[in-house]
Amino acid sequence: MDTTAAIARFGLAFVIGILVGLQREYSQQQADREMFAGARTLALIAITGCAAALIADLAGMSWVFIAAFVSVSGLIAISYFVTATRGDIGLTSEMAAILVFLIGALCYWGKLEIAAALGVGTAVLLSLKVGVRTLVGRLTKQDVLATLKFAVITAIILPLLPNRTYGPAPLDVLNPQNIWLMVVFISAISFIGYVLIKLVGSRRGVGLTGLLGGLVSSTAVTLSFTQQSRSQDRLAKPFALAITVAWTMMFARVLVETAVLNIELLAVLWLPMAGAGTMGLLYCGYLLILAGRSASGEEVVLKAPFELAPALRFAVAYAAILIISRGAQMLLGDAGVYASAALSGIADVDAITLSMARMAGAGTVEIGTASKAVVLAAMVNTTVKGGIVLALGAAALKKSILPALGLILAAGLGLAYWV
Repeated sequence: MDTTAAIARFGLAFVIGILVGLQREYSQQQADREMFAGARTLALIAITGCAAALIADLAGMSWVFIAAFVSVSGLIAISYFVTATRGDIGLTSEMAAILVFLIGALCYWGKLEIAAALGVGTAVLLSLKVGVRTLVGRLTKQDVLATLKFAVITAIILPLLPNRTYGPAPLDVLNPQNIWLMVVFISAISFIGYVLIKLVGSRRGVGLTGLLGGLVSSTAVTLSFTQQSRSQDRLAKPFALAITVAWTMMFARVLVETAVLNIELLAVLWLPMAGAGTMGLLYCGYLLILAGRSASGEEVVLKAPFELAPALRFAVAYAAILIISRGAQMLLGDAGVYASAALSGIADVDAITLSMARMAGAGTVEIGTASKAVVLAAMVNTTVKGGIVLALGAAALKKSILPALGLILAAGLGLAYWV
């Protein structure tokens, strides 16, 4: 290794140590606590790790690095023992110091991308203390159980499912592992939105709640604010804003799902989806001006997005849509695909989106047909949610939501079927 490359690796180790150290210094000062290690100490530890790896390489003896690691760990352990006797038993800074030493070694070994990612990730994780505590304080027993179920079924059940299809057409579209992978995928998207709502709280503003709630369930957001509008008629425009934002997030969600599974379908689908979403966003801007800074003091109730029974229902629904769409396409051609998409969109858009992406990828449905089917399902779903508002909402909310419904439907259907 030439001198320039070696200096660059030591430099990265130094920068990572400084980055993590600055975070630790700031955190300790904010808490008004005695500091275990700051920017200078952690930078030296990172350089020590890099130097230990270099010396071990030059000497051809790996025990040199091990001895350095044990020595640094011993010093950290002594420091921890001293602070623990004073009542401070937290291990965060000490573990960060050990990790910084190892990151320094990774820098020397040439794993620069991994070292940089670990360094930045460590600094970010250390900075999330307040947010993590806020999240934990808002978790319920059901949230924890749902998270554990999601982890078990993802990490244990998914790999065990057979990765093959069964039977002749239309049953040839069924693959147990692929079906469950879609369940995991959709649950993960919903879970991200749910965690974000837990972090910020749904009292932080109806617009933000609509944005994050749209990741979990735009239908739930629609129902919640529609019900609230009957007792808080003066907040009709903020409620309409939240509902429209949630609807718009559904289009973004469809595009993300399609991008992951079938980039060719995305190339055709993005225009009507983006057009419908843009109309929704423009109307949101209009409502934002009218709504001002008004916000609801009510919580929007969203259940944990992963439970075993709903996951199984989604798996069954997704499999059924695959079979029905394939069978309808075989019997009726494109008209059968559109009919199954419209029926599916009454309750859910995710399942038909995933099934069309899969079928288009396998060549059983043309890309253009799949794109129009997804748009049709999304427009039907939006119409159903608009119907919920018109049937159950206050008069002022109905008046505020109608333009959004009309603009979204016109843009989506127009760009998909007539352009």
